[in-house]
Amino acid sequence: MRTPVSEPRDTIGVLVVDDHEVVRRGLRAFLDGEGDLEVVGAADGADRALELIAELESDGRSPSVVLMDVKMSPVDGIEATRRIRERHADVEVVVLTSFGEDERVHAALEAGASGYLLKDADAGEVVAAIRAAHRGDLQIDPAVARRLMSSLGVGGPERLSEALTARELEVLTLVGSGKANKEIAAELDISERTARTHVSNLLRKLGLGSRTQAALWAVREGLVELEDTGPGGGPLSSR
Repeated sequence: MRTPVSEPRDTIGVLVVDDHEVVRRGLRAFLDGEGDLEVVGAADGADRALELIAELESDGRSPSVVLMDVKMSPVDGIEATRRIRERHADVEVVVLTSFGEDERVHAALEAGASGYLLKDADAGEVVAAIRAAHRGDLQIDPAVARRLMSSLGVGGPERLSEALTARELEVLTLVGSGKANKEIAAELDISERTARTHVSNLLRKLGLGSRTQAALWAVREGLVELEDTGPGGGPLSSR
């Protein structure tokens, strides 16, 4: 009898960035144990991370997701995220840190991070965040996300449909799914400038100050879902 051959799964290349060697080794050990993940490199800071991404790209092994610490020097993980997203738009970044202050979360997401987890997350939650980022979903530690959503208050229009145009609702949903202006433009077949204008308009109409707040507003209004993956982890994904 012929033994069926299973179809190969796409492998998600991961680059680990943390200034503690023991953390890098620990992350590599459990991530390499997942069949669909491959740690393609590890770096102790932003400069080395950018060098590695360039080297890996030239070898055809560019990472799909960077797992990023925040508290590093001389360049912290938020600035590192911004530089990676500016130079390598197809590389997603998931922040894994001990710090859950609202300011850091806002800054990381504004810099282009596709996820924000605390280091007390278990291994399965980290793996889920990497897979979510690879799919194009935004994942935030639920406790952090709910605290941020509560900070939005109860003001604003009673019904989104009365405040925003149909196109702005589409854009808001994509913002809530973690899409950058360039990705929104491509998905809606509009210019990046037009996408940026729609984002500015919906922020003004909703009285919000950032894309992070808009993403969380989209969750609260039911445009995207916050789905728990276990204690401490959950993606924001389009309905």
